[in-house]
Amino acid sequence: MAMVITSHVAWLAATLAAAGACTGVLAGLFGVGGGTVVVPVLYAVFGLYGVPDEIRMPLCIGTSLAVIVPTSISSFLGHYRRGAVDIGVLRIWVGPIIAGVVIGVVAATFAKPILFKAVFIAVSLFLAARLLAGKDRWKLGDKLPCTSGMAGYGLIIGSSASLMGIGGGLVANVVLSLYKSPIHMAIATASGVGLIVSIPGALGYVVSGWHHPGLPPLSLGYVSLIGVALLTPLSLVTVPYGVNLAHQLKKRQMELALAAYLIFISLRFIVSL
Repeated sequence: MAMVITSHVAWLAATLAAAGACTGVLAGLFGVGGGTVVVPVLYAVFGLYGVPDEIRMPLCIGTSLAVIVPTSISSFLGHYRRGAVDIGVLRIWVGPIIAGVVIGVVAATFAKPILFKAVFIAVSLFLAARLLAGKDRWKLGDKLPCTSGMAGYGLIIGSSASLMGIGGGLVANVVLSLYKSPIHMAIATASGVGLIVSIPGALGYVVSGWHHPGLPPLSLGYVSLIGVALLTPLSLVTVPYGVNLAHQLKKRQMELALAAYLIFISLRFIVSL
């Protein structure tokens, strides 16, 4: 029996480590946090360990956002050193994104993010179709909107990211791409968005879950320190590989890769509806 339990724990640890490795590559390659990989893996793992259903999803999302913090820092610095990040966009988005994160964390305590998922799926599939077709005329504008319009997008990015446990980089990618931003710049800037989202998001889930009954051992609110410890190391190791790959691929190759990723995560969200 002891051997079976040890084998089972080792398998779960290996699964979490592999998910962390995928998170790092995705963070560097697409400027996203990798929550689309981490959340479903954590959901399955916490279920096997008997975490109550009513706190399992918040625990997954909070832990995912905590893992995204170091990977986003590493990804952002990698793209920034290459001069690909639009700092002006990030300056406009900082306040609205943080406000959106707070709204999302509060909403997550009593509302299901079905509407956010449905809108996210529709927009992601539209962008994937645009990228696959190579049709630059499928757009919302030739240049980014005014400050108030960008602030509105920041609220959407922050609230949707904190509700779904993703870094926000993917939604930012969608917005920037639909305004004809160069794909390499969109990806690099999105990596900074993940950093803006993940820090207040993780702290919000710590506070909202503080002393909640039924939490597994070594949890700070809705953040599992064990999950963070198993996911983070390999994610940090693999981020540079994703960054290098992003800057080696040509525009069309990046478009096809991002389209494939958008389709994959859209299908994942469709299954979860």
